[in-house]
Amino acid sequence: MAEESLQKEIPLDLSGQRLDQALARMFPEYSRSRLQSWIKLGLVTVDEREMRPRDPVTGGERVVLTPQAEVSVTSKPEPIALDIVFEDDELLIINKPAGLVVHPGAGNTRGTLMNGLLHHQSSLEELPRAGIIHRLDKDTSGLLLVGKTLESHTALTRALADRDISRHYLAVCSGVLTGGGKIDAPIGRHPVDRRKMTVREDGKPAVSHYRVIERFRAHTYISVQLETGRTHQIRVHFAHRRNPLLGDQAYGGRLQRPAGASEELVELLRTFRRQALHATRLTFLHPQTGAEIDQQCAPPDDFARLLETLRRDAGEKE
Repeated sequence: MAEESLQKEIPLDLSGQRLDQALARMFPEYSRSRLQSWIKLGLVTVDEREMRPRDPVTGGERVVLTPQAEVSVTSKPEPIALDIVFEDDELLIINKPAGLVVHPGAGNTRGTLMNGLLHHQSSLEELPRAGIIHRLDKDTSGLLLVGKTLESHTALTRALADRDISRHYLAVCSGVLTGGGKIDAPIGRHPVDRRKMTVREDGKPAVSHYRVIERFRAHTYISVQLETGRTHQIRVHFAHRRNPLLGDQAYGGRLQRPAGASEELVELLRTFRRQALHATRLTFLHPQTGAEIDQQCAPPDDFARLLETLRRDAGEKE
C-alpha cells in the first residue's frame, strides 16, 4: 500500500553524501534500511531519475519519495485479550501478563502477543515485529510499548536506542541487600547453553541501576531501572552478583528460604515458578506531539501475594 508522495530539495550541506545517507537526514521518520529498500524498489527519484543507495548527491536536487508499507509479519491474527493501558493513533501500551509469549517462534506459533496485536489492528502487519518496540520475557509481566505507524515505530525505536525511554521494573531477589547501586557488566550469549545469556568480557555493554524498597529475612524487594536493554539483563545481572531473582527457572539456582519459614511461605516459594519481575513504569516523549507519556501499573496478583507472604514471615520473626 503506497502513501502520498513526499517532495524535498536536497540541502547543499549534504553534498557528497550517499543518497541513502542524505535521505536518512532529510526523512528522519524512516529508518535508513527502509529508505535503502525504497530506493532499490524505484520509489525514490532524484531530478526525475532513479539512483542507487550508494550514489553521491550534489545538493539542490529535487527528491520525490513514495513511501510504501510492506508486509513485515506473517503471523495470523487471533482474538487474544489485551490489557491496554494507553492508546492513541500513534502508539499503544499493553500490560502483558506473565506466561504470554511476545513473538511467535519455535514451539510458539500461536497464542502470542503479536497474534493478538494483529487481531486488534490489522495494519500492524506492515510494521517490523507488528510494531513491538521492546521485549519482555514470557514469564515477566508488565508494560510493553508498541508503535502503530511506521513513523512512530521508527521514532520510538530510535528513542530506545538513544536511551530516551525510561523503563522501571520491580523485582524480588534472593539475599538481603544492604543498599542500592549500579551493575555495570557486559552481557553475551552463554558459551555452552545457547538459550541463556551470561556476563562476559566480550559481551555488549549492559548497565542496571537498582534501589532497595523493602528487606525480608532472605530476600529483597527492589526497583530496577535499565540504562541498556540486553536480553535477560536484570535476571543475568542479579544472578551474576549471586542474588538471582526469586522463582527464576533459568538463572535462579537453589531455592532459598529463611530458617523457620512457615508452611505457607515454603509452599509459595516452592510453587512460584516464574521470575519475580514486573515492568512497572514507562516514561518517554510522544513521537508526534512531544508530550511526556508516563504510564505505571501495579504488579499482578501472584507478585502481590508473594510480597504479602514475605512481609508476614518477616513480621512474625521480629
